[in-house]
Amino acid sequence: GPCTECSCSSGKEPDKDPSHTKKKENGDSRVPKIFFGTRTHKQITQISRELKRTAYSCVPMTILSSRDYTCIHPVVSNSSNRNEMCVELLEGKQGRSCSYYHGVHKLSEHQALQPAGRLYQAWDIEDLVGLGRKLRACPYFAARELLVGADIVFCPYNYLLDPQIRDSMDINLKDQVVILDEAHNIEDCARESVSFGVTEGQLRAAREELDCMVNTSIRQKHHEPLRAVCCSMI
Repeated sequence: GPCTECSCSSGKEPDKDPSHTKKKENGDSRVPKIFFGTRTHKQITQISRELKRTAYSCVPMTILSSRDYTCIHPVVSNSSNRNEMCVELLEGKQGRSCSYYHGVHKLSEHQALQPAGRLYQAWDIEDLVGLGRKLRACPYFAARELLVGADIVFCPYNYLLDPQIRDSMDINLKDQVVILDEAHNIEDCARESVSFGVTEGQLRAAREELDCMVNTSIRQKHHEPLRAVCCSMI
């Protein structure tokens, strides 16, 4: 039957009853964002495709993803360490900068990504990257800019579970709505977020460096326990 709690199907003005409005401590009304977490980036594409088929296709949205999926810089995107190279370009360490980063506003303000525009509809990562290539603007940072005005945010699990990623992406989940698709995978994702893999070769190299530190009396009390850990793991 028709919706009786909002004006989405009736065309009437929304109910002004204060009980339907969330209040902050300072008295201002505030609508929470919806954070929709999925296990893989491919699932985000499937979900955004389904959103496009609904009456909510025009809702302001964004998709947060790694540089592996959204970097279009010809050198950085082909690098094995995109994050480091991107940071170096932005900091101008080698006297070069990223022209795609400086064109972010052209992409984030494009009518195809703004609900006020007639061309707007729900989009996926491929749409964003394709438009970024056309405008020569960075999809990675454009998606982050769109986060501010988005009502719904799609992202992989770890963007919500890992506190370091949340901080780096300026994600604040307080008083927001969080939806986790296929939540039975959360345990594995949480375990991966606090795990790190090393090879025996890396351990041996670390032990050799720590040997040098200890033998030259550089912070011995700190380096000796670390060397002991490396030796025991080897």
